[in-house]
Amino acid sequence: QVQLVESGGGLVQPGGSLRLSCVASGVALSVFRVGWYRQAPGKQRELVAGISSGLSTSYADSVKGRFTISRDNAKNTVYLQMNSLKPEDTAVYYCNMGSPVRVLADWGQGTQVTVSS
Repeated sequence: QVQLVESGGGLVQPGGSLRLSCVASGVALSVFRVGWYRQAPGKQRELVAGISSGLSTSYADSVKGRFTISRDNAKNTVYLQMNSLKPEDTAVYYCNMGSPVRVLADWGQGTQVTVSS
C-alpha cells in the first residue's frame, strides 16, 4: 500500500525558513514526478513545486526564487526548502506523485505551515 507522509511544518516568522519532507512507503518515488501542493483555508489546493524523475523542476510564480524542491532517492524522500517565507505561504502542505490532474496516491495528512509574527 502506498503511503506518503509529510513533515517539517511549523510556526515561523516572516522571512524565516522551513524544510518539508515527503517520505514514501510502498513505492519507489524515484520513478515518478512528485509535486508539493498547498491548501490555505477557504482556497483550493494548488501545486507549488514539482520535480521529475530526471530532476527537472518547476515552480509556481508565487514561490519562484524562494522555494527549492529536491529529492533523495536513497531515502525515498522529496524535500521542499522554503526560504523568505511570507504570511501568504500559510497553508497545509501535501506531496503526491503524478500530475495535478491525475495524482497517483491518496492524499496524506499534510503538514501545517504557519507564517506569522
